[in-house]
Amino acid sequence: MKLLRVFLLTCVLFFAGLLVATKAWAFCGFYVAKADAKLYNQASQVAIARNGNHTVLTMANDYQGEVKDFAIVVPVPVVLKKEQVEVANPTIMERLDAFSAPRLVEYFDPDPCATNYPYEDRAMPAPAASIAQRAEGRTRENTLGVTIEAKFTVGEYDILILSAKESGGLETWLNQNGYRIPKGARDLLRPYIRQKMKFFVAKVNLGEYEKTGFQNLRPLKMTFDSPRFMLPIRLGMANARGPQDLLVYLLTPNGQAEVTNYRTVKVPSGPEIPTFVKDEFSDFYKAMFQQSYTREGRNVAFLEYAWDMGSCDPCSADPLTREELKQAGVFWLDSPSESTQPVPPFGRRPAMPSSSVFITRLHVRYSRDKFPEDLMFQETNNREFFQGRYVLRHAYMGEATCPAGRAYRRSLPRRFEQEAQTLARLTGWNIQSIRDKLPRIQVQFFPLWQRLWTALTGQ
Repeated sequence: MKLLRVFLLTCVLFFAGLLVATKAWAFCGFYVAKADAKLYNQASQVAIARNGNHTVLTMANDYQGEVKDFAIVVPVPVVLKKEQVEVANPTIMERLDAFSAPRLVEYFDPDPCATNYPYEDRAMPAPAASIAQRAEGRTRENTLGVTIEAKFTVGEYDILILSAKESGGLETWLNQNGYRIPKGARDLLRPYIRQKMKFFVAKVNLGEYEKTGFQNLRPLKMTFDSPRFMLPIRLGMANARGPQDLLVYLLTPNGQAEVTNYRTVKVPSGPEIPTFVKDEFSDFYKAMFQQSYTREGRNVAFLEYAWDMGSCDPCSADPLTREELKQAGVFWLDSPSESTQPVPPFGRRPAMPSSSVFITRLHVRYSRDKFPEDLMFQETNNREFFQGRYVLRHAYMGEATCPAGRAYRRSLPRRFEQEAQTLARLTGWNIQSIRDKLPRIQVQFFPLWQRLWTALTGQ
């Protein structure tokens, strides 16, 4: 602990010399926990890399059950060929999640008697403002109106691309061919057929799966061109037992991406909360998200992170390398038009020589009654940085007998109460239960002569 305090003090003094006009101590925090996808029992993850009309979509499903029973039906805008579909590296989604997850950060107050410590009204700075060849001929099921447009195997998946004339025929065809379609799927399929969309159908080829050596199914990645920047979510509601959590990593070249047919709202960020939350961060974030989700009407997309992939401030996980970004679907990195940006300032680690990838992390908790439409996106030129970030500030608990130290000590109960009130407001937790976990401040008593001298001299 002593070495940690020495390091923190050195960090503060070093940055003070470099960046006098800024609150440089903010760079010296330590990320201690993250609200990543592991927080939720079921959370689908999708990465979408898009530039112009060209889209690379990677899906990591949250399937739980026997691999032999797995099948997925996804609406797609065009007929996909084998070369447009591949199995993705599962670590890519983990990397995107780790880099962009909301996080808990902690700071340690220095000895108020050893430094010029601004104990009053000290606020944390706001954080700086992604089978074989194509069937020869088409197999037509005239009675049901279903056409097999393509058929192939990629990795451990057997894939069909279907078109259909009506939802009842498609539902019947899928059932007749061994796909377990949930009740009510017909109504959900109908809008996609009206839009003349195709259906990407994948199930596991057990022989190929055993060859992979993987314990879990790997993500599927598809590449296509379409003027529609969207993500179909309604089919996911057919067999849902309740609201579904979806994490979307949007990778674009120019700036933040946002949802156009629902509101995009930032998660609460930047508040100071009691230090005991360090051991309860999972419970805290889930409660805070639920509180925000309810308050906003349960029909918004929450922005949890927005940042240039060329830097981080500071990093809870290293930015993705150029090769990792390509695996995540970023296809424009080698484009001649890619601009070269200056190296980020000290404290921001560059991941690649250019800053042409902006990541937007959206968290959507959706249900059939609140999300009647699929998610429609647009890229913007907004390059404002944002992160869901929650601050623990550890009080200095050593002796502090100087005037500044005594004033600092007197300020702590009020500060702890403010943190408790903030936590209760964010989570809906009982305020008294929070107060019971707050630190106890020892009242320091001084001789009468010392108190009189302080009153007369202010020292």
